[in-house]
Amino acid sequence: MPTYHLIVNPAAGAGTGAKSIPEIDRLMQASRLPYTLTQTARRGHAIELARQAALAGADVIVACGGDGTSNEVINGLQAARKQGITAALGLLCVGRGNDFAHAVGVPVALEAGVATLARDHRRLIDLGRVAGGVVPEGRFFGSCVGVGFDAVTTIEAAKLPRWGGFLSFLVAVLRTIFLFPNGPTVRLDYDGQSLTTPTLMVSIMNGRRLGGGFWMAPTAQPDDGLFDLCVVRQCSRRRILALIPHFMRGTQPTQPEIRMLQARRITIEAIAGVLPAQTDGEIISTQDKRLDIELLPRALEVVTAAAGEAA
Repeated sequence: MPTYHLIVNPAAGAGTGAKSIPEIDRLMQASRLPYTLTQTARRGHAIELARQAALAGADVIVACGGDGTSNEVINGLQAARKQGITAALGLLCVGRGNDFAHAVGVPVALEAGVATLARDHRRLIDLGRVAGGVVPEGRFFGSCVGVGFDAVTTIEAAKLPRWGGFLSFLVAVLRTIFLFPNGPTVRLDYDGQSLTTPTLMVSIMNGRRLGGGFWMAPTAQPDDGLFDLCVVRQCSRRRILALIPHFMRGTQPTQPEIRMLQARRITIEAIAGVLPAQTDGEIISTQDKRLDIELLPRALEVVTAAAGEAA
């Protein structure tokens, strides 16, 4: 039987992480899964905890939080892999958005999440790596890199009361319409092709959605060896408002301002303006001019629901 090391972010979901620990303990013990549990104490702490747990021999490192916690654990697992040790990723959702869990097929409810760990179905998925901004050495990501509007929205969402992932993100979107009227003009180089355009945002997706309900890449698959890019050309505030329902339904590819692309390697360079950017909800750039992004195929094993199981 695999051994599990749970890394709980007590601040996830406005304190839901800390409040969930007794229930997590009860469910893990009821399932008779051998586990240890630690809590993060600061931003970035889960990276080191995940690396240490993998090196200590845990088979599955379980991120208990939201997308930010999952991202840190992914980076810790990749650090351990660099040292020759591999471990699988598990997820228990106690955060706000949980977009990465949705992308890989992990249920949001804690009881269902622990049942998924117990069934131990494994899936190999792709990862991304972005270099630039505050991470010139590179940072791995599971869901996305967002440049422009969605990065500013991420900053605004962090300022809001913790109403829940989707509601907070929706309110932040509406605020950003008035705070971020003009995005950068970018040169986008992707797999030997090039595009130069004024943009509202560029979303590089390994998953499908952002903010708990905005379907940036509705047909993306995290194991197909390709990023799905959603490039939104600069448009008026009125037009941004009109596009919001399309992103909520995943029908934005039908709109003239939207261009959907696929690629494995991408460079984004600001020709005019700068590149505010986030990855998996963490801000990595506010004033920088260039980001380099590459896909790493089948780089991470995840414990997830089997095909046909509800996620």
